[in-house]
Amino acid sequence: MKLLFVDDEKAFLDTLLKRLEKREINADAVYDGESAISYLSENANTDVIVLDVKMPGMDGLKTLEVIKNKNPLVEVIMLTGHATVENAIEGMKRGAFDYLMKPCNLEDLIRKIEQAATKKFKHEEKIMEARAKEITGRMV
Repeated sequence: MKLLFVDDEKAFLDTLLKRLEKREINADAVYDGESAISYLSENANTDVIVLDVKMPGMDGLKTLEVIKNKNPLVEVIMLTGHATVENAIEGMKRGAFDYLMKPCNLEDLIRKIEQAATKKFKHEEKIMEARAKEITGRMV
């Protein structure tokens, strides 16, 4: 699984990545929305993104919108310490997989990441099956 974290709180993110690494979960990190978009253009095989809502420059909701427009199969989990019902609803409308509050339990975060990755893998599998059917249909 290819995992990316996007959060402007560098100390929080560095600590979180170290805790995940101890559980043998490797992830990359960037610290703003623009960098997340650049990262995705070079790493199209990214499966799950954990994205902070409140960031300077391009905020999480705008970043989510751009990500889903360019990479619709990538699953995005919104993570924030400033959650509101409105932000949660808006994030889900824009295609977020789920929404978690900071600080969140590490086990809950890992579970959500695994669920998001499973959803993405199932979508990819269905696409490959449809393509295979299309190809075999042309051969008949």
